[in-house]
Amino acid sequence: MDMLKSEQIAEAQLVDWRKLAQGLHARYVVDDFAAAARFVTAVGEAGDQLNHHPRVSIGNGHVHLELVSDDAVYRDDEGTEHVVEWVTQQDVDLARRITEIAADHGIDADPGSVSEIEIGLDTARSATIAPVWAALLTGSAESQGRGSPSDEIRDATGRIPNLWFGDSDEHETPRQRFHVEVYVAPEVAEARIAAAVAAGGTVVDDSDAPSLTVIADQDGNTGVVCVDASAATTD
Repeated sequence: MDMLKSEQIAEAQLVDWRKLAQGLHARYVVDDFAAAARFVTAVGEAGDQLNHHPRVSIGNGHVHLELVSDDAVYRDDEGTEHVVEWVTQQDVDLARRITEIAADHGIDADPGSVSEIEIGLDTARSATIAPVWAALLTGSAESQGRGSPSDEIRDATGRIPNLWFGDSDEHETPRQRFHVEVYVAPEVAEARIAAAVAAGGTVVDDSDAPSLTVIADQDGNTGVVCVDASAATTD
């Protein structure tokens, strides 16, 4: 099934959901674990009907759901097809159904609270070092390039954040190579950046804002606040 572009996701008007990194995320507020279990059971039954299911985690007072297809089709500029992890129409269809289920259960969404963490490693030799990281992080060489046309490391069981590789020139002078990418809902990005600055951080690059805003701590270590603004639901 073809992957959806951000504009197509925005057109779907999924008010409970936010596009973070590769998938759609929603967090629903529940009174207790029993309510969470009943909700997740209903979501599972809906997923059975569509033969597609979300990734689910239950925490104190909330249920977090992620929808992503592991067999989405991406076509590069040459027309070559790649199987990737991304949002497809089946994710949109199930997201709509889950929103209906939440309403039936009297459960409200808290879309501004969703977040996703990924790790970036700058290197000039991703193909060389990726197998080491695949083995170290997941124990399986198959995690290299899984769900991506690049050397990115993705664990099929979702135990770890995705590790992707950014292009970098060879260099002798030591410098930061790892950085954290924090994906947040568009409506909370400005507040998240302001909170980091108030805590002593500095905005060192906002040339790609609101999509990417680079924040440095007092030691110069950087993290990136990431927003998929083009996939945001419009009124």
